[in-house]
Amino acid sequence: MDWWVANYYAVSPILLYSWVLWVIISICLHELGHGWMAIRCGDNTPRALGHMTLNPLVHIPWPWAWVMFGIFGFTWGLMPVSPDRFRGRYDDAKVAAAGPAVNLILAVLCVVGSIAWLSIGPNVPDNVQKNVAVFLWTGVMINVMGVLFNLIPIPPLDGSRILADFSPPYRRLLYSEQGAMFALIAMLLLFSIGSGKIWGATFFVTDWSLSNAARLTGQVWLGRPF
Repeated sequence: MDWWVANYYAVSPILLYSWVLWVIISICLHELGHGWMAIRCGDNTPRALGHMTLNPLVHIPWPWAWVMFGIFGFTWGLMPVSPDRFRGRYDDAKVAAAGPAVNLILAVLCVVGSIAWLSIGPNVPDNVQKNVAVFLWTGVMINVMGVLFNLIPIPPLDGSRILADFSPPYRRLLYSEQGAMFALIAMLLLFSIGSGKIWGATFFVTDWSLSNAARLTGQVWLGRPF
């Protein structure tokens, strides 16, 4: 099996460096989104346990999450919260949705940056133009994936907490004796069958967003910058 690091480096060293930076940055800000919303909903656990920080070693568990990152190029983060301290009826859904919402904001900012760079880029050296374009494209793609993947309603993804907060039958399923087995089977199916579809949807949304944003501003998106 080819190693993603070697593959990305062969395409472009900047693609590899951008990928590593954006995965770490996006996970940290995603988890901080959860923590910020939890605090607003009355739960001070993220602050009390020292998780309101930009330190990736706090948000990405050592060592297994980092091992997974090294092997597969993606990983997970954690933000401790105490739902029993939430004040509102749908605060659990709000806290769960806050992480993907941060990814959506980051994706939009990278789209805006990419379109702005279409105007600025031609005025700088070619290598700088391409490197910045690759960095911004990677930012869009990583964060689009962060939204699409995390909103899937399968435990432990954020989508499962959102759906459970609005659907009592689904919530009962998750916390039943069969809940753990359901989560395990669903995740196995997701990674064995659905992962290709998630990647396909991610690339489609990324390219669609950039091409249409360029069109709306009277510019031309020439496709992936590598």
